[in-house]
Amino acid sequence: MNGRTNVERGRDVRARLLQAARELVGELGWTAVSTRVLAERAGVRAGLVHYHFESLAALLRQAALDEMRRVVAETAAHLKAAADPAAAVGALVSEVDRYDGSDPASRLFLEAYLAATRDAVLHDSIAELMKEFRSAVATTLARAGHPDPDGVAVLLLAVIDGLLLHRGLDPTLSAARIRPLLSQMADTEENGARQ
Repeated sequence: MNGRTNVERGRDVRARLLQAARELVGELGWTAVSTRVLAERAGVRAGLVHYHFESLAALLRQAALDEMRRVVAETAAHLKAAADPAAAVGALVSEVDRYDGSDPASRLFLEAYLAATRDAVLHDSIAELMKEFRSAVATTLARAGHPDPDGVAVLLLAVIDGLLLHRGLDPTLSAARIRPLLSQMADTEENGARQ
């Protein structure tokens, strides 16, 4: 024995299953991930999938949400540190340019959005996460005195989601190209924004 407890081994198996799920959803698509394929990738027996998770759907849901929360938390931290709206937009754009739309993380997000149209629990969880993210963007804009922080937060995040979707089809698109437009949209009236 390697001296690890059952609890530690269980945590390790769960972590491996979640990692395998994130990878496979990005590679194969949400609906192509089976218990057998997932267990093989994680290097565990198929029965452990249902031992550690209520269902395959619950495992996929948690894997996607964990990754989405991680990405949103990282981006929100950059926003919070931004000195002004232009810096906040810069932080968002920098994050977007890390993804080309066909990378595993982008595909995981896209697959999760699509799966959420058929999975009410996933839908509600993603909707809540995006609401929190929009709130973080709006708070950054409000802190700088933007006249419509909530409206601009919705627009910024919708543009970014759309850009990621389009980059999956045309990887030459760059968030840097639209950064000036996004910065102008996020600019405060005091700094020259037009109303």
